[in-house]
Amino acid sequence: MENWKFMMLNRIKWIYGCFGLLLSLAFPMGGLAQTPTEPMLTLDTILARIDNQNVTLKAYALRGQGYRYRAKAASAWMAPMVGAGTFMTPYPGQTRMSDNDKGSLMFNIEQEIPNPSKQKAKQAYIASQATTEATKRAINLNELKAQAKSLYYTWVVAARRLRLLHENEQVLQSMKQMEEIRYEYNQSQLSNVFKADAQLAENQNQIQMQEAAIVRARAWLNGLMHVKGNTPFRIDTTLVPQFNPERILDTVLLADRRQDIQQMNSEMRTMRFGIESMKKERKPDFKLRFDHMSPLGKMMPNAYSVMGMISIPIAPWSNKMYKNETKAMQLELDAMRFERQGMLLESQGMLYGMQQEITQMQGRIDRMEKRVIPALQRAMDANFQAYRENKQQLPAVLADWEALNMMKNTLLDEQLKQYLMIVNYEKELYQ
Repeated sequence: MENWKFMMLNRIKWIYGCFGLLLSLAFPMGGLAQTPTEPMLTLDTILARIDNQNVTLKAYALRGQGYRYRAKAASAWMAPMVGAGTFMTPYPGQTRMSDNDKGSLMFNIEQEIPNPSKQKAKQAYIASQATTEATKRAINLNELKAQAKSLYYTWVVAARRLRLLHENEQVLQSMKQMEEIRYEYNQSQLSNVFKADAQLAENQNQIQMQEAAIVRARAWLNGLMHVKGNTPFRIDTTLVPQFNPERILDTVLLADRRQDIQQMNSEMRTMRFGIESMKKERKPDFKLRFDHMSPLGKMMPNAYSVMGMISIPIAPWSNKMYKNETKAMQLELDAMRFERQGMLLESQGMLYGMQQEITQMQGRIDRMEKRVIPALQRAMDANFQAYRENKQQLPAVLADWEALNMMKNTLLDEQLKQYLMIVNYEKELYQ
């Protein structure tokens, strides 16, 4: 009687094990989804917060504002100079012929008057550097956005891999339970139980690795948004980036899109203002001086002197400074034009190559999803059916499961590579 109860108990375990395995295959996600409490941030929300909150980007606005104040300072005049002293006063012990030889007390004031055209040219040169700072900010923002997209997509793929690993855990748990029941009936070997247990342990290691990858991605994204690294939030794990290649990648489009080209345009504009400012150095500057003499003797009247002065920058010993400097700056401007052209052509070739690579990778991903994985899944199902009917052993089922699982992981790896390639393509297009 006790043997009969023992046999019935084992049969019940067998039925529950099969039922659990069927449930795991029918519902791979397993269990009811928990309602998350963390706020969900979309990719666009994260990118907008980086644009508004990242402290590194705020430095460029401050530098640009500093250049605007420097431009205002360039229109200022030098402070006037005032002086007081004696004029034509004899040394002590000298013989004076009359009271008029006592000399005078002298007061003077002197003001330099800069050339207005020089000031305007220098002011335009300094103000143009604020635009360069704005383009530098755009370049850094593009870099930060690309980094944020890479972290976001890494999180998305890690979440997909976690779902696969939890599905695998349920399948392996069911296999282990069935092997334990079979072992009790001497229909399986104890080593098969150990193999299933080893697969479960390795699966747990993989789960911990993916959870750590998500924690790392969350911390880095928080840092980019300038919030505490442990601030909890979740993302849209269903996001699939779309690849929209440009049909025509001509240099005109790239010159308008790429921020580094815009920066070079700003630097070339600043260089042209610098050349114009240097050319204005040939124009003269002015100085005005007023002197007042109050004689120490009573017989001499008060006197004054007014003097206007002008510089002569066209003198041979002084004009070589601005002439040679102007030529040097013009040569540098020409070099920047060639460099700009080379950057456009190089970027054009690189982007065309990236388009082809992303398109070919999409073809490989489609074949994996539509042909390779379904074929492996059918092989796994057929072998598992034989395993359920006790016509197949666990190692054969595990081999099919490992092949299927490896291909699914390879698919996730290829998807992540494609997502990162799309990020790099967009980064290069707007660099």
